[in-house]
Amino acid sequence: MSDYPFTGPFAAHIKNHVQLKQAIGYKYTTEENHLLRFSAFTAEKYPNATGLTKEIVLDWCSKKYYESQGNQCSRASIIRQLAIYMDYIGMNTYVLPKGYYPTEEKYIPYIYTEDELKHFFDETDKCHYVSQCPHRHLIMPIFFRMIYSCGLRSSEARLLKVDDIDLEECVLTIEHSKMDNARLVPMSDEITSRCRGYFQHVHVMSKGSDYFFPGLNGKPMTLTNIYRNFRRFLWKAGISHGGRGKGPRVHDFRHTFACHCLKNWVMQGKDLSVYLPVLKTFMGHDSFEETAYYLRMTADVFPDISIKLEGFYPDVIPTLEGDNYETY
Repeated sequence: MSDYPFTGPFAAHIKNHVQLKQAIGYKYTTEENHLLRFSAFTAEKYPNATGLTKEIVLDWCSKKYYESQGNQCSRASIIRQLAIYMDYIGMNTYVLPKGYYPTEEKYIPYIYTEDELKHFFDETDKCHYVSQCPHRHLIMPIFFRMIYSCGLRSSEARLLKVDDIDLEECVLTIEHSKMDNARLVPMSDEITSRCRGYFQHVHVMSKGSDYFFPGLNGKPMTLTNIYRNFRRFLWKAGISHGGRGKGPRVHDFRHTFACHCLKNWVMQGKDLSVYLPVLKTFMGHDSFEETAYYLRMTADVFPDISIKLEGFYPDVIPTLEGDNYETY
């Protein structure tokens, strides 16, 4: 846990709440930052508060002119969790009702076609050298291919260390993923070969603790840098972007990987009751529901196999209502 200096009348409760969340497996770093700002807010505006009242909660959760509806809902959810904790320990607390603020329309993941993937990756191969980011032209052709072919979250690929890439066994070690889990992910021969060539250009003198995809000053690439490159490759590949909140997104490569796996298994006549647990482990899901979500997505994207899917797995295919499980 970061040693944040929580202030205000609820400082001790916020600290204990964050420690509890992290003790049971949540990273809770973004939430911790939100709660740091909330503690400063209460220290300035409600320094003598003895309870977390409705007035304080609604004042903090009121929508800012510059924020999206989704951001407001996220802030409200974090305070609701704090309130539930404080209520549990017997504090005078107002618990914001679930769904108090209307949510934005949920994002439906974009599943890239085989042609779109080819055009996109071809554009990453054309990435040229720039002095401000000397390894960019070497990183981009591998980074996005790895997310797709290994089913990684963008953050998982971005934070890989040199020691996490086993080029002999063709395996990635994913540390500190969602819920602070770790897992091993096999790499294809193509990705392994590309990583070996990349290693010879970038990491011959590196330490095992160095980032495999370095940004500036030895730090990992930033999400902003990844997104800007992604949008450029997307545009050059002729793949339309719907604007803010519409996608496609970098994370949709991971969704596409899952759907393509399921489609191929169905076409090959594989027993998905056996293969779904494999996919669950491969992608680092915490629950079967997260993996079963892709059954519906696959059925909707590939109608030619939907009858077969729904015929064999009617009880495990959920309704497709956006990516409730996959957001990071």
